[in-house]
Amino acid sequence: MTGSGRHSSPPRRKHAAAKGPRIWPLLLSLVLVVVAVAGGLALHQSSDRAAGSDKTARSTPDIDLAARAAAVDQLLGKRAQAVLQDNQAAFLADVDAGNKSLVTRQRSLFANLRQFGFARLVYQQLGQQYDEAVTRKYGPSTYLVAIAMTYQIRGIDAVPVRAMLGYTFTERPDGRWMLVSDTDLDKRLPRGSHQEAWDTGAVLVKRAPRVLVVVEQGQDALANNLLGKASSAVKAVTKSWPGGWNGAGVVIALDDKIVRGADYTAPKNAEDAIAMATWVYRTLPGEVTGEGQRADSYVVINPRNRAKVDARTLAHEFTHVATAPYGAYAPRWLVEGAATYVEFLPMDGADNLALDKYRQEVRTKYLVKAKSLPADAVFFQQSDSSYPLSWLAVDYLFERFGGTEVGTLYQEMAALGSTQPERDRIMLEHVGMTEADLFKALKAAAV
Repeated sequence: MTGSGRHSSPPRRKHAAAKGPRIWPLLLSLVLVVVAVAGGLALHQSSDRAAGSDKTARSTPDIDLAARAAAVDQLLGKRAQAVLQDNQAAFLADVDAGNKSLVTRQRSLFANLRQFGFARLVYQQLGQQYDEAVTRKYGPSTYLVAIAMTYQIRGIDAVPVRAMLGYTFTERPDGRWMLVSDTDLDKRLPRGSHQEAWDTGAVLVKRAPRVLVVVEQGQDALANNLLGKASSAVKAVTKSWPGGWNGAGVVIALDDKIVRGADYTAPKNAEDAIAMATWVYRTLPGEVTGEGQRADSYVVINPRNRAKVDARTLAHEFTHVATAPYGAYAPRWLVEGAATYVEFLPMDGADNLALDKYRQEVRTKYLVKAKSLPADAVFFQQSDSSYPLSWLAVDYLFERFGGTEVGTLYQEMAALGSTQPERDRIMLEHVGMTEADLFKALKAAAV
């Protein structure tokens, strides 16, 4: 595309993780300490089982809690090893054979998990929950528990990462425990939980060096197309991001409209967004820090706008992947401006963009009307102007201070820039100006 054609339409990309910290820290902390809250979407206990209480008769009559914990740990361990060792029979051995839909889902889950190529896989109990309706359905030994899934995809995840799901178990007459449901907790888990790519229907996973693509089973042509674009995008970000990047790109392009943190049922997302970089956690929000410790991100493509994805789109999202480990506090103009900056640079397999022309267009069309850099609170509501102005600001910083300084600035802003005074301090330290000063400099440069 030409430069003017590419930039004339409203920006469509959003970093799904932008809203994540507002939901995950609160809800996950409730999982870990197992306390009750209002609202209906958080995990909860029965009223007579407050945290630390021994009043467990309502949900666990005559149950040896230590023996149950050990038995379920053993069951979870067997399932993880079954995936790693390609043993479907062992994976399904403790699934309720009378629940045909559960068996079908679990068989599909096993087939999906096998394709990802895990170097590590562990399931860990987090905390018991109580639901009277679920207990009535499955009986007095019902054990409803939140589960942390720790995994590492070989060649993709630099470190083990964690996701959440929920299982329901009951005790068999012979004392063994059995999985009877994998959906009872879904509506109470934090957003994105139990909505990983392997939790959907049958998928196809394809790989290239530092790239993994997930599509619906049978969509080989789409997978190959995305694999080529993603490979070009990985090379572009590796070359262009200050200090380089040695991570990997995961692209999920399923028919499902809700995958991980991406929700393409929301009207604006469904209409405008092409792809979202969704956070992947080294420690879940609430475990060590309120926001969680991010490892990187996986990119989820909007099924409605799948045909619009090109290598530049993926370079934008992979820049989010490269910067995800820095932290959650960088201002939105810097986050999206940096990703757009890399997206617009020359890259293999893509026509060079007319950036000089676009720079002048942004100045005359958007900068002249603006009164400040795009604010976090309204960034996406005013995306038509927010993205171009953010690109202009980052372009200016790269031109004046160089990539090394901008990369260092980004890292410190992401790690420490949780307040405006902190952001101003960091900006002054690295580039000798505050965000307000930067905006004035952009105005001056446009004269």
